[in-house]
Amino acid sequence: MRRTDIRRDDGTWTGPSLAVQSRRQPGLCLFSTERRLLLAQQSRPVLLAAVEEDHCGVGFWRTDAYRSVIPPLRADTGRALAGHLDRWAYRFAQYLFDSPGSPLHDGRWLLSRESPLLRWNYGRLPQSEYWTSMLIDGHPDGYIDWFVHSGSWEILPLRQMPDAGDGRVKAYRKQARDGLLPPVLLWWVSGLDCHLILDGHARLAAAIAESTAPPLLQLHRTSPSNAVVAGTEQAVHRYEAELARFAELRAIHGAAVPDGAAVAGPSLARRLRELHTAPQPTWAWPLPGGAAQWRRVARAVTANRKWDADGWPSD
Repeated sequence: MRRTDIRRDDGTWTGPSLAVQSRRQPGLCLFSTERRLLLAQQSRPVLLAAVEEDHCGVGFWRTDAYRSVIPPLRADTGRALAGHLDRWAYRFAQYLFDSPGSPLHDGRWLLSRESPLLRWNYGRLPQSEYWTSMLIDGHPDGYIDWFVHSGSWEILPLRQMPDAGDGRVKAYRKQARDGLLPPVLLWWVSGLDCHLILDGHARLAAAIAESTAPPLLQLHRTSPSNAVVAGTEQAVHRYEAELARFAELRAIHGAAVPDGAAVAGPSLARRLRELHTAPQPTWAWPLPGGAAQWRRVARAVTANRKWDADGWPSD
């Protein structure tokens, strides 16, 4: 894995870009068949999902088999790294690479501090209310509503969220009050149109209980290297063409016409930045055995549930 820091034009740190090689299939792997998804961690079913025929939403079932890709965080580590999200990101990046149950596979990734969740509280709700509203309810089963919440990038826990009285949550609540809370690690999965919590269920619960915004690190795929090269050439060509257009106008109308750099320059910078940071669709692998295998797995993990006509567990 090669790590490169990504920064904004003003020098603000965004997060590390991770170039991963020699990992053709991840340990935390998303499989697909027809309108169904299976998330498995080292062959253990973690999450099953079925997209409605009208694409208005997704039913899901969690198995409680997920194991965090991040080892338990010590309180002294939290104190040492408090206020240094970059150092947390480097540490988490190494954990992600070292873990056999990580979603990393060949390609380029960004571990970003700039999750849209941190700036989408348009209603200016109290932090506890806002973050609670972004959590997708349901255990072990639930529903992701694409009709009402399309594009809102909600948060789906990979295990049941602990309540405010949980011992871990109580410990993290004090860290939240003291400004020492380690970040919550999210993974953007385009096939579900939501984030999955890779680590930090108790930390997020603590932030909600204290009505404070949790520090976040968001993992998502970015454009592969060949697409970055091609996109860069295209962006530079557009920039040069725009400058040439302004030069022609100046030749006709004189120096009152600007040279175009103030218009074309920011556009070029934005395109180049997006090549390195914009989320790309999450990869999914064909499920061996197809829909029949998905149903076999679903029946095994939902042993005592009835099934509806669409092949999904129901009460």
